Amino acid sequence: MVLNIGPQHPATHGVLRLRIRVDGEQIVSAEPIVGYMHRGAEKLFEVRDYRQIVVLANRHDWLSAFANELGVVLAAEEMLGMEVPERAVWARTLLAELNRVLNHLMFLGSYPLELGAITPVFYAFREREELQAVMEEISGGRMHYMFNRVGGLKEDLPAGWLARVDSAVDAVRRRLPDLEALVVGNPIVRARTAGVGVLSADLAAAYGVSGPIARASGLDMDLRRDDPYLAYGPLFGPGGPGRVVGRTAGDCLARLEVLLEQVHVSLDLVEVCVDHLRSLPQGPINVRLPKVLRVPEGHVYRWTENPLGVNGYYLVSNGDKVPWRLKLRSASFNNVQVLSEILPGCLVSDMVAILGSTFFVVGDVDK
Repeated sequence: MVLNIGPQHPATHGVLRLRIRVDGEQIVSAEPIVGYMHRGAEKLFEVRDYRQIVVLANRHDWLSAFANELGVVLAAEEMLGMEVPERAVWARTLLAELNRVLNHLMFLGSYPLELGAITPVFYAFREREELQAVMEEISGGRMHYMFNRVGGLKEDLPAGWLARVDSAVDAVRRRLPDLEALVVGNPIVRARTAGVGVLSADLAAAYGVSGPIARASGLDMDLRRDDPYLAYGPLFGPGGPGRVVGRTAGDCLARLEVLLEQVHVSLDLVEVCVDHLRSLPQGPINVRLPKVLRVPEGHVYRWTENPLGVNGYYLVSNGDKVPWRLKLRSASFNNVQVLSEILPGCLVSDMVAILGSTFFVVGDVDK
C-alpha cells in the first residue's frame, strides 16, 4: 500500500509530503517530496540591496532568524574587507547563542508532543519566553530580529540589558532540570526513541547531514570550532567554555540528548559573552556605511553553524548594489533527504518519532 503523509499533516512540521510504501505495518520505502513552500528566496535576493537581503534572509528557518542573517553580513563584510568593531563581534556571538537556545527549546517541547506527551511543551515555552523577552528588548522582534547590519548591529545594547540577560539565563538554568526529567527521564519517551531511526556517521556524511543530527551519529563537526567566526575562536579554544556535543548511537534518543546538552553549552557561552562585553569600553557597535552600499566584484562562500546545521551563502558580486547571485545552502534540506534511507524497515508507528527527531523547518527545506 502507498500512503501519503502530508503535505498537510500534523507530523510533518508544515507542508512536507512523505510518500511511503508499506507492507503491513512495516515501511518498505519512503520518499520525501519537497517544494510546497518554495518562495524563490534566492531570486528575491538578487533584486534587493544588502540591507534588504538581511530582512529577507532571516525567514527561511523561522526558528533561527538571527543565525540566518549572519551568513549574509559576514559574506558581504569579507568581500568589502571590513573590520567590524569588537563590541559588535561579541554581541553577535551572544545573540547567536541565545537564538540557538530558543531554537532547541522549541524542538524539545514539540518533539514529545508528537509522541503524545503534552506537558513538556509548556515547560519549554516558559523558558523560551524568558529568553524571548531579552531578544525582543534589544531588537524589537520576537521571531524575525532583523538586527544584523553589514558592519555590525543596528543599535547599541540598551542600558541594563546585560544584567537582564544574566537573570534570564539563571532562571532558565534553574528550571531546565524539570524539562530534562520530563523528556529524557521519561521511560515512555525512551522506549519510543532508543534504538529507533538509527543513522550511521557514514550515511550522514554522504548525505551532507550536519548539526545536532550529524553529531548524534558520531560525526564530529562543528564550524564554531572547526572554522571559527565571530568570537568562537577564543570561546572554543584552550580554556574556553565551548565544546562540541556528540553521541555515537545515532538514534532518536541520541539526537534528543544532543539537543538538550547543547542548550547547556550555549548558556555557558552566553555567560562568557556577557562578562566580556562588560569588560569592553564603550564604543561603536557598527561601521558607518555609504548611502548606497556596493560590494566589490568577486565571489565568496560563508558558512555558519546554525542551530539546525551548516548554513551557507555563496555570494557572487559584479560590483553592483545587489548581488549577481546569492546561493543559499540550508541545513534542513539535507537533513530531510536522509529520511529515504532511515525510514525503510521501520514500523509506521515509529515514523513520527523519526520524522520529529530530524529537527527540520520546512521553510529551510524549500527556501
